[in-house]
Amino acid sequence: MNLNIGPLAFQWSHVLAIACALLAIGVGRLAGWKHRVGISDVVFDMALVAAFVGRVVFVGQWFSVYQDDPWSIFDIRDGGFEPWSSAVAALLMAGWRVRQRPVLLRPLVAGLSVGLAVWGFLLAGGLTGSPPAHSVPALSLMGVDGMPKSLASAANGRPMVVNMWATWCPPCQREMPALARAQKLHPDIEFVFVNQGESLEVVRRYLRKVPFQLENVLVDEGNLLGKAMQSTALPTTLIYGSDGLLKYSHQGLISEAVLTMQLKRCCDQVRTIGVTNLPLRDTRTSPSIMGVHDSGLSGTLANNTTSWSTPFASMLRPWPL
Repeated sequence: MNLNIGPLAFQWSHVLAIACALLAIGVGRLAGWKHRVGISDVVFDMALVAAFVGRVVFVGQWFSVYQDDPWSIFDIRDGGFEPWSSAVAALLMAGWRVRQRPVLLRPLVAGLSVGLAVWGFLLAGGLTGSPPAHSVPALSLMGVDGMPKSLASAANGRPMVVNMWATWCPPCQREMPALARAQKLHPDIEFVFVNQGESLEVVRRYLRKVPFQLENVLVDEGNLLGKAMQSTALPTTLIYGSDGLLKYSHQGLISEAVLTMQLKRCCDQVRTIGVTNLPLRDTRTSPSIMGVHDSGLSGTLANNTTSWSTPFASMLRPWPL
């Protein structure tokens, strides 16, 4: 699912998209060699306009979710773009640049044709876009109550969202409240939170500190799920349909808007996630560690979970880009 280079993790779809863009630029350069013209600046402008317009349209579609956290509108790491409006904006930008400088027409058509053809080939081969239809890995993990839990049997024929996370990961901490709200809001969808590479005590200590309750928290100290999914990037969110097959995967922080959209697309059962839907526990009454509900714990907020003041060793973990 991702390409690891040292502490960094890149999604293959992003790497291949950049490769296709570079190929288009190279072919356009060759096609325009006679007139000494290139298309790199045009391709860059097309990408910039496409990203801007696609983001604006997407935010407009899901503004009821974004308005609870306006700053998240600018966090494009969630991958929230409307593809058709992006495509139209890119074509209009290309047409405008060709109108300004007609000599760009031939190299631009040649470059974009080759780049899009290669992307289409990769898409048809399943190397980009939707993830392969894997079933839920048959793993036996540990619940926070210390009892073994089967990941594959957790869904019981229902759609399931699996979130891979760690306590040292700031993006994981940022998206956790939204996932907790989604878990409360969608009782017909099974949410499972699989901690990667940490001990049971570390997970228990973290869950005691947060102001929300998580159900179905599992501990994967050996990173078995990450190895099974060939993904070391955190956070990673996996959505499985009621047939038990993987429908969507997202590496990096997932916004409430993108989560809502993908649940609607993959599960056909969703309501808008609201910030006020999840009651927080009174921080004046902190229970002992085994304040467990099924396989989750509740706790109180002891520090700012969005802080980036993590140890240097933590910063060398794989980060999704």
